[in-house]
Amino acid sequence: MPTAPDGVRPDAAPPAVVKAADLLAEAARTGAACPPVRELFDEGGDLETAYAVQQLNVRRGLDAGRRIAGRKIGLTSVAVQRQLGVDRPDFGALFADMAVPDGGEVSAGRLLQPKVEAEVALVLGRDLPHHACTVVDVLRAVDFALPALEIVDSRVRDWDISLVDTVADNASCGLYVLGATPVPLTAVDPRTVTMTMTRAGETVSEGTGADCLGSPLNAAVWLASALAERGDPLRAGDLVLTGALGPMASAAPGDVFEAHISGLGSVRVGFAREGDEL
Repeated sequence: MPTAPDGVRPDAAPPAVVKAADLLAEAARTGAACPPVRELFDEGGDLETAYAVQQLNVRRGLDAGRRIAGRKIGLTSVAVQRQLGVDRPDFGALFADMAVPDGGEVSAGRLLQPKVEAEVALVLGRDLPHHACTVVDVLRAVDFALPALEIVDSRVRDWDISLVDTVADNASCGLYVLGATPVPLTAVDPRTVTMTMTRAGETVSEGTGADCLGSPLNAAVWLASALAERGDPLRAGDLVLTGALGPMASAAPGDVFEAHISGLGSVRVGFAREGDEL
């Protein structure tokens, strides 16, 4: 079943970690973006501090009755790293209530400053508990793949983020959309897939599986190893969003995005205009 990390609790967390988590949670609740949380930490903070903030808000979500469906890997595309000025991957938690049906619509005001990217999603049929995970381990563990859109969002004003900010903000998770037809890895090589994403029929992003850390499978290996080292490994049933295959594109009310990934099919989502009834 999907993982449910214990995380950090407010009574055990340093005050600055609690403050950062509070700011991000309040921004999500009110729809008013907050200043960069790195400003709360000496020298801008570090990666472990950022993950402590993330884990605190994940724990709060679990305590509120939310369910973890899997994990996302962020910043796997060099193009996206350049867009955000960072140089390494990160990860965040995917909650079940972040899912949007294929062809569905995101209600107006649900997100603060959304952007869309196309990815290969993997669904696991086996646990991945090893600290030194291999591609063979991942190939054995994956039940099937799907095309996916990740709708990233930042609770930090104007996307003014460092690596610390995006990690603290649950790797800038927003929502996700999955295609409807599962494809076994025996039928597709994630490294060689090609992706085209359109907005209102106009191409806004292109890429290949090789643009995601050389292969989405490499990204999954990185994630599985990183989580196992933290004592919170990937489990059977987990969904893994392996990272962008090309640049992100900003989303506005009325936009419709569709991504086609060769060998996996297409996935689509729209954004409601203000006042639209859902």
